[in-house]
Amino acid sequence: MSKTGVIICGHGSRSQAAVDQFAAVSAKLRDQLPYDEVEYGYLEFATPIINTGLDKLRAAGVTDVLAVPGMLFAAGHAKNDIPSVLNTYQAQHPEMTIRYGRELAIDTKMMRAAADRIQEAIDSAGDDVSIHDTMLVVVGRGASDPDANSNVTKVMRMLWEGFGFGWGEVAYSGVTFPLVEPGLEHVSKLGYKRIIVFPYFLFTGILIDRIYDAVDVVAARHPEIDFVKAGYLNDHPLVLETFTDRIQEIVDGENNMNCQLCKYRAQVLGFEAEVGLAQESHHHHVEGISDGDDHGHHHHDNSHDHGHSHDHDHDHNHEHGHDHHHHPYPHADHPLGPVTLKDK
Repeated sequence: MSKTGVIICGHGSRSQAAVDQFAAVSAKLRDQLPYDEVEYGYLEFATPIINTGLDKLRAAGVTDVLAVPGMLFAAGHAKNDIPSVLNTYQAQHPEMTIRYGRELAIDTKMMRAAADRIQEAIDSAGDDVSIHDTMLVVVGRGASDPDANSNVTKVMRMLWEGFGFGWGEVAYSGVTFPLVEPGLEHVSKLGYKRIIVFPYFLFTGILIDRIYDAVDVVAARHPEIDFVKAGYLNDHPLVLETFTDRIQEIVDGENNMNCQLCKYRAQVLGFEAEVGLAQESHHHHVEGISDGDDHGHHHHDNSHDHGHSHDHDHDHNHEHGHDHHHHPYPHADHPLGPVTLKDK
């Protein structure tokens, strides 16, 4: 009879605090998961290594291993290094089946966890600076994989738009550009009264220390700007939930596409009011109609009338009177957004 166990595969760190935090998250997952055997291991810099965790599972009689990367994005470690370790172990122990899940990725739960860390920073800094006078800088690890780097930009955009900050930018702690200090120096020229620096990292470590040190250096040069350090993700309950989701995906055999961030399906930060709205084309009333056609002839069944009249002159400039039942955009008052199109 097969027995299932879990291993959470981390990178490892020279920082004891980071190793302790990873171990603490693993312990919490052990309490939450419906499996008796939950282990963890690191690629480098710390023990236990991944092979040790797998040995423990094997010694406990586990034959079916669910392995997940304890990483935010899929770059070299999640794509190459961890699979290499798992494949080698699998080849040495053919009696075991090791199934590998995906990274935490950009997920609505991860975004809500990030939003909580940013909101905590805003709450501690005080509400004397408006959201429109506040800039968000999301700091990523930085990789030689541009796909992973671009994920940081996507995270930043979702948080920027979710909160409605005046502006948003990204910086990176290493490998790529812009690095934190030059990045912060650059955005200090934009004239925002407050700059919130949020490290999109799971755990503490040398890089977190460097990020906060860089904030101090740039803040000393710009006393007119309120620099606010937000906390990293750590063991936020929604991070733990995302881990359990990734493990369940392996069991279910799911390979999710990016429906995770569809604003109609789940609570995307700032767009909660649109959850569950019907996904319908707002251009169905001109589908199949060429410019030469009379707009009075509708090429679809009008029995499902959506409440707006079709007898207006449709001149394709989209400034006609009805609103196609669009849900109101939550940040229509943003000073750099739609409000700038209105007559002053």
